[in-house]
Amino acid sequence: MTSRIIIEADGGSRGNPGPSSYGALIRDADTGMVIAQRGETIGTATNNVAEYTGLIAGLELLREYAPDVTDVEVRMDSKLVIEQMAGRWKIKHESMRPLAQEAQRLLPRGDVTWTWVPREQNAAADALANAALDDESVGGSGKVGEAPPQTSAVAAPTTPAQLGWRGGIQGNPTTIVLLRHGVTQSTERKLFCGSGGSDPGLTPTGVEQARRAASWLKRLGGVDAIVSSPLQRTRETAAVVANELGLDVDLEAGLAETAFGEWDGFSFADIMERWPTELDDWLASTAVAPPGGEPFDEVAERVAAARDRILEAHPGKTVVAVSHVTPIKLLVRLALEAPIQVIYKLELAPASITTIQWWPDGTASVRNVNVVPD
Repeated sequence: MTSRIIIEADGGSRGNPGPSSYGALIRDADTGMVIAQRGETIGTATNNVAEYTGLIAGLELLREYAPDVTDVEVRMDSKLVIEQMAGRWKIKHESMRPLAQEAQRLLPRGDVTWTWVPREQNAAADALANAALDDESVGGSGKVGEAPPQTSAVAAPTTPAQLGWRGGIQGNPTTIVLLRHGVTQSTERKLFCGSGGSDPGLTPTGVEQARRAASWLKRLGGVDAIVSSPLQRTRETAAVVANELGLDVDLEAGLAETAFGEWDGFSFADIMERWPTELDDWLASTAVAPPGGEPFDEVAERVAAARDRILEAHPGKTVVAVSHVTPIKLLVRLALEAPIQVIYKLELAPASITTIQWWPDGTASVRNVNVVPD
């Protein structure tokens, strides 16, 4: 007989507000076995609304599958929900009050412990929430992991279609927070600037952009390591972040920008005038290199190898990787398993942030792209 239950809940919005979903599960605290779980889309909402909805779903699962249990611990990575439900924070936004009241109504008799956990310790609920959104995006119901109609402690379904990345089953994801470097004089003049040519540092504007990104990452919290391309502009950006977070920086050559060869230091207009045939060939095929440079196909291979080294060195951790336009685009393409030509359709601002999670089974989740910190 189960005597103590853990509720794990999460919710999120891709846009805030934007398409939203929640994930919730209940598990036997003694055995760790999942008793029931559920993930579902909820339309357009904010992160906080989605988080509260996940809590409500977890409490509903508790009532349905373990109604007699009175010793309950709620674990969430939403500090706001945990602190408000524990009574330590006031509920300031009117839109939160009905949700908090509904959660209060569903609370079991007895003791409820409210525990904030880091994101990586809430991976199972997070996976359910994301799988629901992905299911809906491909024409599905937007519901995953529905609990079986038993009240005994049995594991809920865990097929790939139901759990998406299956993070709660196969381990925690490694989160790579990709940060493009701040602006240089070459960036401001819109010049090709790769590896093996000019190696400019940040302008004062670029340094300020790096500081804003560093502050954003400090607010995010939970960063375990920083790696950087060895080029000067990325090393300077990474140094600002490292100073803010109190971490060291490891260099990763695979994150360096494409080598543009003879085109380095020239604008697109200059290249059109001086190398028209070579430019046409380069634009027509990712297997073609600029004169004396590196084709995107080869860059993709070294970037994938760099990704593998990061995952091997930091399993289940959160890593900030400071890099350049092309490597970041190629990592997004790799996560999406998209044709390499998709890199021509992505835009990345200086000092922008793109976040990808990779699960132990090799599947990936693109969490955001081109976020520019205020």
